[in-house]
Amino acid sequence: MCEKYGSPHVLRLAEVEKPVPDDNEVLIRVHAATVTPADIAFRKGNPFISRFFTGILKPKFTPGDEIAGEIEAAGKNVRGFNKGDKIFGSSGTAFGAHAEYICLPEEAALGTMPANMDYGEAVAVCYAGLTALPFLRDKASIKSGQEVLINGASGSIGTLAVQLARYYGAEVTGVCSTANLELVRSLGAERVIDYTKEDFAKTGQTYDIIFDVVAKSSFSRCKNALKPNGIYLTTFPSLGIMIQSMWTSKFSRKKAMFEATGLRPAPEKSKDLLFLKELTEACKLKPVIDRRYPLEQIAEAHMHVEKGHKRGNVIINL
Repeated sequence: MCEKYGSPHVLRLAEVEKPVPDDNEVLIRVHAATVTPADIAFRKGNPFISRFFTGILKPKFTPGDEIAGEIEAAGKNVRGFNKGDKIFGSSGTAFGAHAEYICLPEEAALGTMPANMDYGEAVAVCYAGLTALPFLRDKASIKSGQEVLINGASGSIGTLAVQLARYYGAEVTGVCSTANLELVRSLGAERVIDYTKEDFAKTGQTYDIIFDVVAKSSFSRCKNALKPNGIYLTTFPSLGIMIQSMWTSKFSRKKAMFEATGLRPAPEKSKDLLFLKELTEACKLKPVIDRRYPLEQIAEAHMHVEKGHKRGNVIINL
């Protein structure tokens, strides 16, 4: 439970009543969930816009979005899922993934898990894929032969973004720390840049797409590193990027773009889950997992993610 904004220690475990599915819902026994930068933002209530989903002055919710688990029961009107199905998906702004059980409508962003993955791996693909895929495929319209730079290539979204960009035929440059150079190279990046030794925006190299996964840069800083029709993508909804997005859409060949991927309609997410499942079962994608924590160590998981140095995903096992 999260009942006030603050440090990881505001999170507490609580015994609550086991949910009962409505006629159009499924009851999911959660086996794995993720802790992501978005979870940190919702726990802290910062940026302030996050409070529109959790409470302006005071939150009261069970955190967590992405889930992987097993359907324990289904309402009488449910047709697409059956008891015993292994599923992965997103609860969206309903939250509630950091619990042993959750009820979601059949029409929620749910899909059957990849057959070649455990629960932790599946939920990692769900989180990173549902973010990286719409940014690269939909916002940037990535094409074969393009030069793409991923800033934050060793994180949860970044590790999958590298692989997706390679799948679409792009030439990928990954930016990460010294310790993660080999990891990013092993995922398919043709070139890696150590941000502790080199500034990618000042190398003279230009790119068709710069995907700033960790939102550590800016459109203004990256503008000279973009090709004439280049696109800058960022995951952080700052006021600056909103203004730049509107301005560049009308007055500049170089574009700044942001996408609220978590607010996309559930049917779109469900289609993407099917696509991600196909890619993972074809061994085109593999998730990177940094650490796995039990639910009892949720505060420690938050602290680790908040440091900003994780390799891939942080998983909660239930």
